[in-house]
Amino acid sequence: MPTYDDQNIFAKILRGEIPNDTVYENDHALAFRDIRPQAPVHVLIIPKGPYVDFAHFAAEASEAEIIGWMRAIAEVCKMEGVEADGFRAISNAGVNGVQEVPHLHVHILGGRPLGRMLQP
Repeated sequence: MPTYDDQNIFAKILRGEIPNDTVYENDHALAFRDIRPQAPVHVLIIPKGPYVDFAHFAAEASEAEIIGWMRAIAEVCKMEGVEADGFRAISNAGVNGVQEVPHLHVHILGGRPLGRMLQP
């Protein structure tokens, strides 16, 4: 499993060292608006635990953490009104996945047609 860096920007946000535009929070997750939105709706949802990526989280998070984080994703989609017209949920991992912050996060994007995700 990858080593977690507790100095990453999302860890600092969780500790309150860096402000954010919170959309939703529960015991296991924090959701906030992306500072460089790529769509009318662009929210990041992070677990509060120290997980590098989705595989790390899936392997080591408790059932309560998994449920809390997944329910936060559902609540954000509902709150942001993207359920009816559709949305994209993206989680990048590692160098080939172009992960910029080494803390698990899902981007919820919506509010307009997003086009194809990958081109052949």
